[in-house]
Amino acid sequence: MRLAACLLVLGLALGGCKTGMPGMADSFGKPAAPVTLPRDQASLHRFSEDWGRRYDANRADKNTALTYARSLHALGQNTQAVAVLQGLAIQNPEDMQVLSAYGKALADAGQLKQTADILTRAHTPERPDWSVLSTQGSIADQLGDHDAARGYYDTALKIHPNDPGVLSNHGLSYALSQQLPKAEETLRLAASQPDADERVRQNLALVLG
Repeated sequence: MRLAACLLVLGLALGGCKTGMPGMADSFGKPAAPVTLPRDQASLHRFSEDWGRRYDANRADKNTALTYARSLHALGQNTQAVAVLQGLAIQNPEDMQVLSAYGKALADAGQLKQTADILTRAHTPERPDWSVLSTQGSIADQLGDHDAARGYYDTALKIHPNDPGVLSNHGLSYALSQQLPKAEETLRLAASQPDADERVRQNLALVLG
């Protein structure tokens, strides 16, 4: 179902219906020294090759591994990105930033059940991460548990109110369970947010269509 396939787009800020999306730093963790990915493909390839060499020289450096994984994902090389983050997670089994990045990369690669397990360790009830909660909601929707998914979205929105990405996936979740008026209402609210992007409007059009 096309609607279900699009669920990962905003909840994960990863692939799904489009690739090379903004917001990758949030998806793959926030490196100590934030690095902006080039927008054009040629520069992105050079960027990835450069960070790949840095990664080969020091695979234990978290910032390097996260940045290299982001570049691989932006190039559509999701399997390689998962491999980089898997190695980093093995070295840092209790680092929630790393686990969050690894779980979201697994989700983008379609490994949903493994993703759900990883993400339960990526934050705690005492220190919940709204972006991880949103991802968990997307995974629950993909697995058909829409009630659980909306519980995750509701909690995420309490922490980060009116986030257009979370609202958009919340609306799509209603649509998947055939609650179309509620889906339209939620997606219109998402599209009305000042920082809503084209993907949010596309999801609204998807439900209206």
